[in-house]
Amino acid sequence: MQSSFLNGTVELLLMAVIADGPNYGYEITQAVLARSGGRFDLKEGSLYPALHRLEREKLLESYWTEHDGRRRKYYKVTAVGRKTLAARRSEWQTFADGVKGVLGLEGGPA
Repeated sequence: MQSSFLNGTVELLLMAVIADGPNYGYEITQAVLARSGGRFDLKEGSLYPALHRLEREKLLESYWTEHDGRRRKYYKVTAVGRKTLAARRSEWQTFADGVKGVLGLEGGPA
């Protein structure tokens, strides 16, 4: 799959995964990989800048915890982040339906 399709959607994918419960970097990448059927393999170079952007925008909060003798930074979605995620999901669905309609794929607008 072309990586250009992911432009602007990485944050949406991250927020969707983290909305299910606090996660740390590696867990987040593995969840995205699994949920996408192996299509989206996020690398550190795109993961952490996106997480930091979401924190700056107050859509995520982070905290450190120790697990098995290792410190891990966990991320969780804020209340504002949950509202933003709902709006972005709706926008994405509208966009995807439009693309499906233009391409003649099942599930496009009637």
